[in-house]
Amino acid sequence: MVDLVVVGGGMAGLAAGYEAKKQGLNVRVLEASRPGGKVQTIREEGFIIEAGPDAVVRYKPWALALAKELGLENEIVGTLPARPAALIYTGGRAHPLPEGLNVVIPSRLGPLARTPLLSPLGKLRAAFDLLLPKGPSGDEAFGSFIKRRLGQEVWDRLAAPLTGGIYGGDPEELSLLAAFPQLKKLEEENRSLILGSLKAMRKRKTSREKGSLFASFKKGLGQLSDALTQELGGALKTGIRVEGIEAMPSGYRVKTSEGPIETKLLVLTTPAHETAKLLRPLGFAATDALLEIPYHSAATVTFAFEKEKMPPRVGHGILFARGEGFSARGFTWLDQKWPHRAPEGVALARAYFSGSEAKTEPEELKALALADLKKLLGELPPVLRTWVGRFKKGMPAYTVGHTERVKKIEEAEKAFPGLALAGAAYRGVGIPEVVRDGREAVKRLLGAAS
Repeated sequence: MVDLVVVGGGMAGLAAGYEAKKQGLNVRVLEASRPGGKVQTIREEGFIIEAGPDAVVRYKPWALALAKELGLENEIVGTLPARPAALIYTGGRAHPLPEGLNVVIPSRLGPLARTPLLSPLGKLRAAFDLLLPKGPSGDEAFGSFIKRRLGQEVWDRLAAPLTGGIYGGDPEELSLLAAFPQLKKLEEENRSLILGSLKAMRKRKTSREKGSLFASFKKGLGQLSDALTQELGGALKTGIRVEGIEAMPSGYRVKTSEGPIETKLLVLTTPAHETAKLLRPLGFAATDALLEIPYHSAATVTFAFEKEKMPPRVGHGILFARGEGFSARGFTWLDQKWPHRAPEGVALARAYFSGSEAKTEPEELKALALADLKKLLGELPPVLRTWVGRFKKGMPAYTVGHTERVKKIEEAEKAFPGLALAGAAYRGVGIPEVVRDGREAVKRLLGAAS
């Protein structure tokens, strides 16, 4: 019998395994395919390409803190300087984001008044936020919240493009309390989002090394999953499928494709629907809540071009407002965002897709991305290389009621001593959040056992 089994070797599972080993436990991390989950860094012929996410945010410290524990402090890199860093395409033109955004909320009236992203009427409607009363308590759809406070234009041209790339699917359906609880708190404590955001930005002390909000590693995000994999050593078992779980008086029997493993403690970091299948035979009371967490597909297409023949590109990338006729959510200019991601003289353009478009086959994705890029930039040089990353049902969606579903799941856990659920399905979809969630699951189990 081992002390702890972690099912799933994505970033949450690797972090859980690392924490267990750090605590002196005899641990096994079981992964059916490859470790790292959606963190997939391709390194070949001088290229460093991210098939999945390409950054962590610095103000959520858990991933970078783990990196420092692993000796990667000197490998952390920030984005290259760019002003403006990001643009939004609306009305047939690209416009810089207004300065001073707090998530998606303007915190300065000057940039809001000057931005060409909004019409005069759209700006006036947004300014009404200063006069509107508080809204109702409780959860609501994120899209409804933004439109209620700031108007339709702010939603279509600012909030939806910015958040659609983070959560995938339809950002309008997101749960406000699960995805952006800080914005609900702004309304509750300040009535006006703009006034509350102004106060918050004055107090906020975000770590922005060299002005960079985002961070990665010299050899890509895969350096973090590689370091965790190396740290786990033989405790990480890949190519092993978990086929079932049985409760035992002293723990759990995990049935795998290579035979059963008995364990005192168990952490499941699998997607919610897979977790439900494993736990339903045990009488887990919240399997319906697990199955109610929807998942969207996501995909990326990265092109390499000869840089000197590329049309001009501004900043780190561009997002598309609704109704502009693009299939992709936006493009990142990787060679302008990160240092040393391509050989000298090569430009990298990465398209991001989510929802129905992301389900298409690789060749169709390439065609869609190239058509969008031509529509945006005009005539392009020949494509030198192409990489496609696809994640079917890879992104959990925090729809209205998500926090209540998670409470039910957490309550159901209490009936199963030695069991913890962790990962992107519950308390945050970003790499920092899932790293925190995996480590906290192990600490929670050890605290309950002591």
